[in-house]
This record gives sequence, structure tokens and C-alpha cells, in this order.
Amino acid sequence: MIKVLFLAFFCISFLSLYSQPTLKSEDSIKGNLTDIIIKAFGQNRRLQDVPAAVNYISKSDLNRYNNTSILPALNSTSGVRMEERSPGSYRLNIRGSSLRSPFGVRNVKVYYNDIPFTDPGGNTYLNQLGFYNVQSIEIIKGPGSSLYGAGTGGVLLIENPTADNDLQLNYSTGSFNLQNFHTSVSLGNSPVANTLSFQHQTSEGYRQHTKMRRDMFSWTGTVKTGEGNKLTTSFLYGDLYYQTPGALTISEYNENPKSPRPRIGFLPGAVEKKAAIFQKTFLAGATYKNNVNRHIENTTALYGAFTQLRNPSIRNYARTSEPHYGARTFFKFTKKIKNDILLIHTGGEFQQGYSTIRVYSNKGGNPDTLQTDDEVSNRQTFIFSQLTWQHNQWLITTGASINQFKVNFARLSRTPFTVQQRRYSNEIAPRLAVLRKLGSGLNVYVSIAKGFSPPTSSELLPSTGNINTALNAEQGNNYEAGIKGSLVNGRLFYDVNTYYFRLYNTIVQRRDATGGDFFINAGSTDQKGLESTVNYRLAATNDPVSGLSKIWLSYTWNQFKYDEFKQLTNDFSGKRLPGTSPHTIASGLDLYYKNGIYLNLNYLYSDRVYLNDANTSKADPYLLVDSRVGYRTIISSKYTIDSFAGAGNLLNSKYSLGNDINAFGNRYYNAAPGRNFYVGLSILTRHGSK
Repeated sequence: MIKVLFLAFFCISFLSLYSQPTLKSEDSIKGNLTDIIIKAFGQNRRLQDVPAAVNYISKSDLNRYNNTSILPALNSTSGVRMEERSPGSYRLNIRGSSLRSPFGVRNVKVYYNDIPFTDPGGNTYLNQLGFYNVQSIEIIKGPGSSLYGAGTGGVLLIENPTADNDLQLNYSTGSFNLQNFHTSVSLGNSPVANTLSFQHQTSEGYRQHTKMRRDMFSWTGTVKTGEGNKLTTSFLYGDLYYQTPGALTISEYNENPKSPRPRIGFLPGAVEKKAAIFQKTFLAGATYKNNVNRHIENTTALYGAFTQLRNPSIRNYARTSEPHYGARTFFKFTKKIKNDILLIHTGGEFQQGYSTIRVYSNKGGNPDTLQTDDEVSNRQTFIFSQLTWQHNQWLITTGASINQFKVNFARLSRTPFTVQQRRYSNEIAPRLAVLRKLGSGLNVYVSIAKGFSPPTSSELLPSTGNINTALNAEQGNNYEAGIKGSLVNGRLFYDVNTYYFRLYNTIVQRRDATGGDFFINAGSTDQKGLESTVNYRLAATNDPVSGLSKIWLSYTWNQFKYDEFKQLTNDFSGKRLPGTSPHTIASGLDLYYKNGIYLNLNYLYSDRVYLNDANTSKADPYLLVDSRVGYRTIISSKYTIDSFAGAGNLLNSKYSLGNDINAFGNRYYNAAPGRNFYVGLSILTRHGSK
């Protein structure tokens, strides 16, 4: 199959070069970060005018890689580390926040089309989203308290693709028997439009026992009900399955990094227990934007969601049902006072979840004897207000949220059954930011924010099955300063920031002999860092490349340490936080020629990573080089064909992407894929002008 697609790729490219019209250059503004409008903190301003550390990932950034995962695009941005323990098993680290994530995404708030995608228990099933569910991502680094409530890790704002009157077909195949198919159709036009999408993705995986299958269906509808008023409906249904091979010791990793976790004494291996994840998620929501009058605008989102999770693991078999619902509403008041502009956001968010968690012994991948039967009710609410004042060259933003998190556990497998509860309430999380425009495209800003992050329900009831309502919330203060600007007539964009984050009651993860995780508060941490991004657009007058062509570079420096952390007789004070790399460099070259040929070259260097609190074990540095080449052409002004081929990890580096931190028995390593290849074809049919 791969040979056939390679032949098709070159045939289409050759014929199109000589018989079809050349591709018109896309508007260069799309590749220019100085003109990107950012929604973060409700600003709706250019990226360089937002007084916050925000990364922006566009569709062209996502398309540098193999159209199967958003992971490499996120890792190309400063201050962010996304991990994959096995295909489909994601973790997300923003400024060290993965200390709390043995798996999944925690302590990072995620919104999808303005709808909360993070559940009321604080967990986010980001792996449920397919590559084609994402049009763009805004990443707020550090506490986003003034608009997004509790959390110290950061915020993701995800927008899904919408298009008018077109049909898309996408197919790619590659190493490890990758098969990736996607189709979407857009119907209607203003004022009513609908986009339906389906994605099917399978892979055998690069390790033994790492098969993966993802089916994703989505529907987005928009109805314009008046001038400036719009109703957006979102529907998602995902069915995800992936096998979990388990982590290896360093000797097992060096001997055969593709092997799954073996049987050790009385502890069975991953294959024997058929360790895997069966996950189904449903989400339906609506967002209504209403211009009340020329000064006041209201945005309200209502949603309901349900996740069903089945997890046969080495230690047990868990069956979880997690329905929840929620709402978010805010008013935006805008007033021009002489030459000044006053902007006020005020509103609130509410989420309620009810979960049933039954844990059985695992008999060859099937549930056997019931061990625990729990019902969990979690409620998270917050109200927020933010004021922004623009005066001449000054921009001042101040705001705060008041947060409350309540959780109840009922253990029905005991007689009589027991009930435990914990309330984390009335924690005020303020933020103040000031930006000054100095002219010549240079902006300087400073910000101070407090973060408050209660433990998630998965941390209060971890896989060991021991309810721990004594776990306290994290609290921290973040101090930040940065510069943003542009040079060379807007073609060169730069963004440099430095921060100091002091975190108290830091929540860290531990593992027992069977691989079960549990959590403790770890005193305080001291986190310093520098993040930088440079983006240079290559296009010039009479240049053969289009306005999307650019050279880009991001660099991250971290110095994260335990300030004070003593556990029994162990003193980890002054040790580096595990799971974070002190130096990360990502860079690349994007060339888009006006005749439709394009080339993406990507480079990523990650420094060593300590794997335990004592800093006695570490993962070695690694270097990744990826490339993609393709040809895109327009046929008869209605059909666009994009044929492409690429390679990942060209240097065949050996590395672990998704280490198990503080693992019992030094089982830290989850091998990542070596050199791999892919080819693909995309067809877009346009029925009318955009």
C-alpha cells in the first residue's frame, strides 16, 4: 500500500506541475504571528498586545507533521511538553504540571469551542480528540485565574474546524501499519451552516502490545440570529481503544525497548493481563453569543457529557461511568471614554459530575471478583470578574475568581457503607497584568497571579483504591515579565518571557509495587524559567515562496527545584523536580512555494530528565529530526489536492516519551518510536467562494 501511495504522490505532483494552474499564494497574514488575534483572557487582541505568556498553534503548525496527533506541534512551542506513554495515552506538561499526571491531563483547564472540556473532577480526556477536531490552540501558561478559575498549570483554548460548502477527504498510511482516514462535509451557508466530520485511525504500535484504534464523529452547527448574535452547537462522540504495555526498567529498556512489561515473580505482565483502555466519550453543547446593546455582550455555554471507561490493568479491572453537565456565562462590557477604552468581563462557571467506579480483580482481561464499589459526586463552581483599561500606550488588566470544589465519596462495597467528603472553598485567585507599548513594534509587560488548584477526583481516589480526603490543594504565586514585538515590517516576531513561580502544598505522584498510583503533598517548590519564540517570515517582493514560508525557533529554560520537601527520613529539599527538562530547543524551516510545492523541516532537542525525587535516575537527552514534503494544487478552481510524504525521527534516536515518575522498582521507561515514514493524500472540494 505504501508503494502505491508513493507512486500516486509523484504522478500527481508531476502531472500537476505541467498541466494544472499554479496554487495562488495564501494570504501572508495567516503566517504572520503579529496579526494573529488571540482570545485568551477575553482580550481579542493581537498576540503581541496581550499581557500574558500565550502560545498560538495554527492549522499550518499542526500540518508540519503526519496528521495523526497534535503532540509534535505542542512540543514545538516553548514551556510545553506533551508526552505519549503508548499510542493514545497522552500527558500534558505546562511548566512542570505533569508531576500530578501518571496518565491523562490534570491541572490544565481545557475549553473546546468555549465549552468546558475538563470535567468537574479536574480530569481532561484530551486523547479523545482526533487530529482533525482541532483548527487552532491557544495555550495560556501559568495560572489563568481571572477568567478560568482554579488551576496552576495553564489553560488550553481549542477551536474546531468549520468551513462553508466543501467536502474534505484525507487518507494517510505509514509505519507500524498506520491507517488514518478522515472525511468532513460542510452544508449550508450564512445564516445557517453545519459541518460533519468522521475520523478513523488505527495502528499496530511501535512496541509490543500497543495497538490503537480511534473513531471520532463530530458535528458543529452555526446559526446567526441577528447582527452580532450567533448560536454554535457542538457534538462529539469518540470511541477509543489502546493497549498499555507498561513501563520498563533500564536493563529491560536497553535490552529490548519494544517489549511490554514482563511477568516479575508473582506480578503478571501486561500481555498476560491484557492491559488496555476502552474509552467512549459523548459531549453535546451549545454556545450563544448575544449583543445585548452596543456596550454589553453576553456569551453563554450549556453542555452535557458522558464518559465510559474500562481499564483492565496489571493490578485490577476498573469500570467507570462519568456523566456530568455544566454551564458558563459571562458579560462583556465595553465603553470608550474619551481616548480610553474600558473593558469588563464578569460571569461564572458551574459543573456537576456523578461517577460510579467499580474495581474488580483482573482475570485475563475480564472483570472477576469485586474489590471496591464507589459513587463519587463532584461539584466545581467559580465566579470571576476582570477589568481592562487601555490608556494611550498602557494596557492594565486586573481580575480575580472565587472558587469552590466539593467532592463526596460513598464506598458501597463496605457494610455499612462509608461516606467521606471534602470541600475546598472560597479561595480567591487574583491576577494583575500591565503592558506598555514602547513604539517600533516593542511591547513590555509584567504580571502577578495567584493559582489555586484542588486535587482532582482521580488523585483523591487513585488506582490503589485508598480514598485520601486529607490531600490539600496546591497554592502558588506567579511573577512574570516579558517582551513581545516585531521587526522588519512585521516579518520578524519575537516573544520572550521569564517567570518565577512559588508553589505550596505541591501534589506529587507515587507508585506502589503493583503499579498503582497515590499522591501526597510535597511541601513547596521553587520554579524559575525563561521561554522564548522567534518567527521570521521569508516572503519578500518577487520572492518565489509564499507568505507562509518562515524560519522559527523556540527555547525553554527551566530550573525547577523542591524548596522544602521531607518525607519520613528522606530529605529532597533542593533536588530538581522530576519529569522536567532544564533545556528544550525546537526549530524548523517551512517553505511554501507559489507553484504548490512545500517542505517542512523540524528539529527538537530535549535535555536530560530526572525520573525520581532523589534525582538518582534520569532519562538521557535526545534529538529528533522530522521532515515533510508535499505538493498542493488547485484544479478548476474547485478541487484542491495535497499529496505528501514524510519521516519522523530521521536520526533513529532512542528515547522515552512519557516516563513513569517515581515508579516502584525503577520502572520509568516507555520507549518512543524510532525512524518511521508516512504518505498521504488530501482532497478538498469547494462549491462556492469563501
